[in-house]
Amino acid sequence: MTDYHCHILPGIDDGAADAEISTQMLELMWRQGVTRVVATPHFYAHREDGVENYLEKRRRAFDWMTETASQSDKKIPDEIYLGAEVAIEQGISRLPGIEKLRLADTPYILLELPYAPFGRWMLEEAEAISHLYGLTPILAHVHRYIYYYHKQQLEDLLRFDGIFQLNNSGFRAFGERRFSRRVIREGCPYLFGSDAHNMSNRRPDWDFLLKKVKPDELRQAENLFPE
Repeated sequence: MTDYHCHILPGIDDGAADAEISTQMLELMWRQGVTRVVATPHFYAHREDGVENYLEKRRRAFDWMTETASQSDKKIPDEIYLGAEVAIEQGISRLPGIEKLRLADTPYILLELPYAPFGRWMLEEAEAISHLYGLTPILAHVHRYIYYYHKQQLEDLLRFDGIFQLNNSGFRAFGERRFSRRVIREGCPYLFGSDAHNMSNRRPDWDFLLKKVKPDELRQAENLFPE
């Protein structure tokens, strides 16, 4: 299994506070059957001093984590890649270097819609990133927006030309679970991510997902790293 969305890098966002917690999270993922992880720390353009500075912070956090993990006796997933969870803001598609925030060397980028009433500009920014840079947008935890969008706006969201990322925890609450199941049932492109932030209230929960989805639903998820 691949975790396409998690906040394991230490000290860079509201995820793992230090490298020891990062290592604990990775060990738990390994025990739950995860073999590949894409670290996706938050990127908020209005908070960052440009993409390059963010990339340097991300590199330092990654080095801290991997050095700490190598000095421990914990087993962790074999493959760890770097990406970002890019918050959609007005004008984000024109931010210099935005294409460098894609997931590893793939043509995919993880985008987070605002937690606000729907505005057509949100999807237009995502579409612009796709057209300007040849990247396929992945919309993070789409099930969360059932609390912000009305029915027709959710229909518009489901018609978006991209990939939908479902949190493992998106199968807990009834409304989010129903929407996540609809994404799968209607044949939308989808993939899974833990969106894990720590080892307490937002820990990796792949064991929970395996109880809620069928094996063929796991197999049908998009694979961005084909063998």
